[in-house]
Amino acid sequence: LVAGYFSRKLIIRAKGYEWFREKFLHVLTSVTIAALLVTLVLLFSFKGDVIVENPLTILWIAIPLFIQTNLIFWIAYGLAKLAKLNYEDAAPSAMIGASNHFEVAIATATMLFGLSSGAALATVVGVLIEVPVMLLLVKICLKTKGWFGGKAA
Repeated sequence: LVAGYFSRKLIIRAKGYEWFREKFLHVLTSVTIAALLVTLVLLFSFKGDVIVENPLTILWIAIPLFIQTNLIFWIAYGLAKLAKLNYEDAAPSAMIGASNHFEVAIATATMLFGLSSGAALATVVGVLIEVPVMLLLVKICLKTKGWFGGKAA
């Protein structure tokens, strides 16, 4: 975090904010996506046999993740409705709140407990669960768009 802060300051001072935003962040985004994909491939390769051989264990991990994601989404979406937020604010707020931020979970689990740990397995299951659940929640947001007011002025 500290390295990121200071490198940002130095790059902006040397090249300017516009270059940082238009060039550097564009390249960095590609690198982060590639790094995440490599991490996922490694995790799946280490945990693939466990996933195939222990479907009940996977189910026991998946059920609370499914419930948690839905519960947080509906609480946030309902509170956004009560707060009279417009749809453009309510939907992303609920989606971000419901996200398990599996990138952070993967990094934390592997650094603290190692690739062969149960925590790493839970993050792999989290990825398997979160993507389809979030797509379902996006569909729900689109179908309930009329619950909220229009775009804020």
